[in-house]
Amino acid sequence: MLTAATLALLVTVALALARAAYGPSVFDRLQAASTIGTCAMLLLALLGFLNGRPEFLDLALTYGLLNVIGIIAVLKFIHLGRLVNKSAENVEDA
Repeated sequence: MLTAATLALLVTVALALARAAYGPSVFDRLQAASTIGTCAMLLLALLGFLNGRPEFLDLALTYGLLNVIGIIAVLKFIHLGRLVNKSAENVEDA
């Protein structure tokens, strides 16, 4: 059963890589990157379970949080063209 789950995750990563390579828009590529990050997180958790190493779950959770923060930062950069808000810079200057 765990082998089937691992194979399903690897197929999902392969399909997401194809979407990232041939995606018609930036948002399709970003969604593929998010999917790859989620699958990597699940693979880490699965490997931790198979090897009896619970610290892999901590690594998987950390990787998942970094994935979400990274996706939000890239979306903000695409939307605004910069990561820092102009009004926040004016407050610091005052």
